[in-house]
Amino acid sequence: MDCKSSSTKQRIAEYTLRSFPFSADARSRVLILGSMPGGESLRQQQYYAHPQNLFWHFMGEFFGAGRELSYQDRLEKLKSSGVALWDAARSCLREGSLDNNIKNAQPNDFDCLLRAAPNIHSIFFNGRKAAELFRKLAACKFPQTQRIEQITLPSTSPANASIPYEKKLAAWRTVLEATKRGR
Repeated sequence: MDCKSSSTKQRIAEYTLRSFPFSADARSRVLILGSMPGGESLRQQQYYAHPQNLFWHFMGEFFGAGRELSYQDRLEKLKSSGVALWDAARSCLREGSLDNNIKNAQPNDFDCLLRAAPNIHSIFFNGRKAAELFRKLAACKFPQTQRIEQITLPSTSPANASIPYEKKLAAWRTVLEATKRGR
């Protein structure tokens, strides 16, 4: 029984994932919230690291924060443009990279984020799973987020290939528009 218990604990540890610290500061006006970084992002320790993920294409188009910049320069460019990044879940169990495989998710500390970035007026969810996790895990624990506009955008993940690029780009343009409010 101890062997089985030890084996189960080891398997759980192998699939327990942890999100990154938030990228935000007092200049942040909008928050782009993912669910949990995918496998490639976790390997590289960078948000949206999969080369086919459209996130950095869109950020390059809107804010000059494309893949031609170093990762740290992209994050700084976003912060200087009023954009914060984070994930709904602090940790979870998941095999592979698909959001549908997320189990036992624990919320990030949105109270801490909002103290560091008190000017956030909009949350943009990168896909339905991010919105679902936030509403399930965090919205009730951090009621101050209820005063913040919340918009679900089509996921930039390569797994969401059914929506054409142009349609996703048009939807994501609302992020750019939101950064212009509240200056």
